[in-house]
Amino acid sequence: MFEPLPLRSVSLPNRIAVSPMCEYSCVDGKATDWHLVHLGSRAVGGAGLVLTEAAAVSPEGRISPEDLGIWSDDHVEPLARITRFLRSQGAVAGTQLAHAGRKASTLAPWKGNGRVELGEGGWEPLAPSALAFAPDYPTPRAMTHDDIRHAITDFAAAAKRALEAGFEVVELHAAHGYLAHQFLSPLSNQRDDEYGGSFANRVRFVLKIAGAVRAVWPEWLPLFARISATDWAEGGWTLDESVVLARLLKKEGVDLIDCSSGGLVSHVHIPVGPGYQVPFADRIRREAGIATGAVGMITSASQAEQIVRNGHADLVLLAREMLRDPYWPLHAAAELGVHANWPPQYLRAAPAGSQPRKPRVV
Repeated sequence: MFEPLPLRSVSLPNRIAVSPMCEYSCVDGKATDWHLVHLGSRAVGGAGLVLTEAAAVSPEGRISPEDLGIWSDDHVEPLARITRFLRSQGAVAGTQLAHAGRKASTLAPWKGNGRVELGEGGWEPLAPSALAFAPDYPTPRAMTHDDIRHAITDFAAAAKRALEAGFEVVELHAAHGYLAHQFLSPLSNQRDDEYGGSFANRVRFVLKIAGAVRAVWPEWLPLFARISATDWAEGGWTLDESVVLARLLKKEGVDLIDCSSGGLVSHVHIPVGPGYQVPFADRIRREAGIATGAVGMITSASQAEQIVRNGHADLVLLAREMLRDPYWPLHAAAELGVHANWPPQYLRAAPAGSQPRKPRVV
């Protein structure tokens, strides 16, 4: 887990990543001091890769009015401020490009549930088909071909801004029931054109996004894709399909599949438990021949170490555990008896023999 992970011309200093986690704390999509401190503290804590929350590629692609955005040049400098600090702590900075689709225009979790009304700052969501996620969610408008072309263009433009902001990893969000995932699953995609029906048609949107982003994202920088490996629902997206999609994404220039699950339909039973999604990363890694990341209920150093050591995944992504402990990587290194470089400001608290951390030079 503490060995470097080379991806194209970027080398992650270790195989611990901060998973994208929505903070619902932006104003007009702009990152704030909260994001600098939140993400920066995880870099101080020793994570090799720090991914921002989902950054909306268009205003209508936000989950909530408070979501992070990357649809405007005005978003670049607030993000660049963050990437500069992450780099100063030796971490690689990454961002997740996203469009919420039918899950857009909804309330931040601590403000309630369901839709934000049009008169209260909400908007009409877009989706492959006019099917609401849940009764208290807004009913989306089915996307036209122009809408689809614009969305693909928005992802590519967002990738260009990500580069300008200093990110070295971009992740495409095709999981958790958001727009790209909605195209993949027959439960949310009931189109009868070239974007719906057969497997080849349902994956078309995701592959076009990957191709458009790879065309503008420098060839020396890695590209990730997060997918929901299964919908956990009868008639939905399956792990078998995820393996095939991973092979196709690899051909489009994707370097790592971040393997999550669920989120497409409400009220499904998901057998949540420690490392419950690791088998998805393992199978996709073996059968698609692509690097994978494991995420979900990874909490202990020994658990994370075994995932990587046993070849189940190349990278572990931590979410809630990183919220509980921003310095989890440093604590994990001490627990495993592995050397870790500490921020020089914190060396007085470090184990004997620790060396000061050096900033990354890009």
